Amino acid sequence: MNTLEKRSRMVVAAKGALCLVVYVLLGACHSRSPISTPSIVFDRVPRADVGGSDNLGSIEGRVAGVQPGQQIVLYAKSEGLWWIQPFTEHPFTKIQRDSRWKNQTHLGTEYAALVVDQGYKPAQTTETLPVPGGSVVAAAVIKGQGPAPPEIPVKTLRFSGYNWTVRSAASFRGGSYNSFDTENAWTDESGALHLRITRRNQRWMCGEVKLTRGLGYGTYRFMVRDVSHLEPSAVLTLSTWDGVGIEDNGRELDIEISRWGSRDNDNAQYVVQPYYIPLNIVRFGAPPGNLTQSIHWEPGQATFSTATGSREAPTARVVQDHVFTSGVPMAGGDSVRMNLYVFGKGQIPLKNDTEVVIDKFEYLP
Repeated sequence: MNTLEKRSRMVVAAKGALCLVVYVLLGACHSRSPISTPSIVFDRVPRADVGGSDNLGSIEGRVAGVQPGQQIVLYAKSEGLWWIQPFTEHPFTKIQRDSRWKNQTHLGTEYAALVVDQGYKPAQTTETLPVPGGSVVAAAVIKGQGPAPPEIPVKTLRFSGYNWTVRSAASFRGGSYNSFDTENAWTDESGALHLRITRRNQRWMCGEVKLTRGLGYGTYRFMVRDVSHLEPSAVLTLSTWDGVGIEDNGRELDIEISRWGSRDNDNAQYVVQPYYIPLNIVRFGAPPGNLTQSIHWEPGQATFSTATGSREAPTARVVQDHVFTSGVPMAGGDSVRMNLYVFGKGQIPLKNDTEVVIDKFEYLP
């Protein structure tokens, strides 16, 4: 065998050995078990309680299968809502190197822990917890220790041919805490809906109703009596919203009547949430008198309008309208809500009880 033949056989042998090494490495990679699904275990849970701003307890646990940078988001359930814990300005709980986590939480009937990716923006309050998917990689729920307090009975009323539930749970609205009273929403002998804000024990109690079923795409009309009497920090909202705590806008479309705590502001706005995107909000001045507020919702587009009196009346006049084509949510899981609440961050605090009347609601598919 000459020198050239020996070199050729050595090259072939070397290539074969390299292929064998690559094959073994690839086989080893494929033989490894896949990354385990993240899991959450509670090791310490507070007692079950109605909750409140002064009642705190310790909660802790451990996780498995998480990735670097992921964090815990805690919620406590009280008055039918999930509230982020321990505080809205501190919504994340760090996962320690030993995979354990612990924090304080306001008390509730149930407690929840989510494992989320970096950049996740949790809802301050939510009616339904987000399910794993996207930036939420795991979720666990556990009941509080001991017997749960009795639930508040659900109040329903009939308005404009639809069934509505009346809110009793507190909520964050306009960046401030609001309490709700079922007595602050009712219908009169003519069938009109009344919403009011009243003071009780140095606290404002608000009113809200929610349609018991979703309607989806179509035209929503609200015939509202004169609201020019509203103080600057009172807010009337006519909206669609799905109530689920997720990263997007909650399928929320709003007509909001308020000066947001300042006499210098316009008193009305149309919003495709989130409101902080400039293209998603249009402010305007709504005139005194009875008005018909409308939202026409279709795939990729939402048309808002405000007209004097009844929209179908010959004397009706459109005073404002706007078409949104950016950021318009898809229908699904949403329901109509009407609420009257207090903007707690205004320059001019609310001073008096107040009331609004909605004569009629219409939905046209």
